[in-house]
Amino acid sequence: MSRFQQGLFRPHNPSKYVGDPTNIVYRSSWELKFMRWADSNPAVISWASEEIAVPYHDRASNKLRRYFPDFLIKIKTKDGKVETWLVEIKPSKETMPPVRGSKKERTYIKEVKTFATNYSKWESAKRFCDKNNMKFKILTEKELGV
Repeated sequence: MSRFQQGLFRPHNPSKYVGDPTNIVYRSSWELKFMRWADSNPAVISWASEEIAVPYHDRASNKLRRYFPDFLIKIKTKDGKVETWLVEIKPSKETMPPVRGSKKERTYIKEVKTFATNYSKWESAKRFCDKNNMKFKILTEKELGV
């Protein structure tokens, strides 16, 4: 399945979804896989897709922007506690600083800007979570098993 699959997700458990369950958009097969997991996992109390805006300073453009993490989930842990998580789905290569190697300069500069923007978002998301008693997690193809 291509990572670039897009469409509307139809939940089997619409009452768990926070927002309009008839308009849940996935932008990749990886997001679709996570949505299926959240919808079917009994430990997930509720979940939402791109429902929270986190303000951040984008270092690449030097502008204030808003970041919409891919998912907000509320889960009941094995010990009975309730945790709220912001979750971002990203290719692992975008979670690490790029290496120049033999890439064209334009490609390398684009990768550096992407990483700087992502890093700015994630720092702000972590601070947001700390202030709001939440946790932040980045999931890559490795954690998703794709």
